[in-house]
Amino acid sequence: MKLKIAAFIILLAFQNIFPQSLLRTFEIGNNKKTTTFESENPASNSINDILVVGDTIWLGTSRGLSQSTDNGTSWKNYYNTSEFGTESVTALLYAGGVIFASTAHSVEKDGTSFPEGSGLRFSSDNGITWQAVSQPLDEPGDSSVRYGNNVLRALPVTVAVQNIIYDFAFAGNKIWIAAFAGGLRSVSFDSLTNNTKAKWSRTILPPDYLSSLKPSDSLSFTLQPVAGKFGKEEYLNYRLFSLVAINDSTLYAGTANGINKTTNAFLPADSLRWEKFNHQNQDNPISGNFVVALGFNTYYKTVFAASWKANDQNEFYAVSYSKDGGVNWNTTLLGEKPHNFASYSSSTIITTDNGPFLNEIRSSLNSWLNTGSIIDKKTGLALQTSVFYSAAFSNNGLTAWVGSEDGLVKNEMPYSNWSDDWKIFYASQPLQRKDDSYAFPNPFSPKMEKVKIKYNTGGASKKVTIRIFDFGMNYLRTVIQNVDRGNPAHVINASNADGINGVLDYWDGKDDSGSVVPNGVYFYRVEIEGQELQFGKIMVIQ
Repeated sequence: MKLKIAAFIILLAFQNIFPQSLLRTFEIGNNKKTTTFESENPASNSINDILVVGDTIWLGTSRGLSQSTDNGTSWKNYYNTSEFGTESVTALLYAGGVIFASTAHSVEKDGTSFPEGSGLRFSSDNGITWQAVSQPLDEPGDSSVRYGNNVLRALPVTVAVQNIIYDFAFAGNKIWIAAFAGGLRSVSFDSLTNNTKAKWSRTILPPDYLSSLKPSDSLSFTLQPVAGKFGKEEYLNYRLFSLVAINDSTLYAGTANGINKTTNAFLPADSLRWEKFNHQNQDNPISGNFVVALGFNTYYKTVFAASWKANDQNEFYAVSYSKDGGVNWNTTLLGEKPHNFASYSSSTIITTDNGPFLNEIRSSLNSWLNTGSIIDKKTGLALQTSVFYSAAFSNNGLTAWVGSEDGLVKNEMPYSNWSDDWKIFYASQPLQRKDDSYAFPNPFSPKMEKVKIKYNTGGASKKVTIRIFDFGMNYLRTVIQNVDRGNPAHVINASNADGINGVLDYWDGKDDSGSVVPNGVYFYRVEIEGQELQFGKIMVIQ
């Protein structure tokens, strides 16, 4: 899974961050105009997935798709384009010269937000043109599926709510999707790329009480992820989150009931054989049955699983890995909540709630090195979160791209290890005037994050002081005092043609005594050497 499940609604809710960008319009065939945004930063700070293809970096974010072809110097952002609209991108795949991006948004129902899938887009010309595919749905009459000689009842999935593509895979010349309540589905690559309305096949997996499935079995159960009109049966193994293909015929699928494996992915859906591995059915099992991500390291021939605790009290959070095709599993990073994997040669990155980890000793998968604090080498700006969702290596393995809930980072690692050469990318709304400033996110909760204060030093290095006052303009806190900022300290946007840059500092929501301030409206004052005072409001909500 390329997106942290529990955080999806939160990621969609904070979509009011715009990168400093330049609008670009260009012609594509038949005089059709496509508008993108050229920027020095991606469109969003919530990076759900990262994919590197040749010299192109693709990002799936809470504000759509971003692309860089110059190692991150500039970004093309597809947010608010006709092809992507305001959709979030939840997963990415590159197969057969085609880039695929799944999309989603949130909807309100009875006062509660739910994720809703909106299908996928694909491009065969490196993002110049795109074709859209609707979220795969069943017809109301699709109430049965054939498997071997069995005809099984199946609850039709007729809506896109809770039917969201969390992951992709390519195996058996098919595109596979893990679509949560929509289950595991596949379609021929050739059929889909030639016909966006091609029929997707629904895949039969072992129900929760079985550990394997083959077409010659005599079966009697209802295919449904939740209890429905066909009865009280509900199967966690039909709630799909993650996929990884290790070759053209072998596919692993992670669910809320473990990991499913087939070695004949090229066969039709009604002829596939499946094994299931979970915490209850093996002597050396995975740590937990809620498998939110899968990965594969070709050097070690090792399958990785982000195996979270599910229903069994004996389960636990960890990374599970197998070197023998799932027969036996080892666990590492016990207690961590892993989100994703990236591998290059003998190196593997695991993203977690406590930062990204890199295997420290190449011959071992039990020794992991955390990044510690991430500080931009040029600007001195420090990343303010430890929650990371995604990662990818460059084609030569000397650069690591890692996506967090609050910014993208790049690490130059010439010795195949974390270095101090970090670059932080922040999306933010451009300043409109030389005396402009603002705070984001706004409102903010000190329990969850720090608020960012963005201002302009005119492209020069100047002494800056920032102070916080309450609603009655009573002094509360000095954030920084008479420190050098700009050119390049804490710069996130280079100067534009009007001499306006973007400089960033943080307030943690505390006063001078270290106490968190109560809910309410507060004011910040930015004092910049040789410039007019800059003021703004910050709302604290806890």
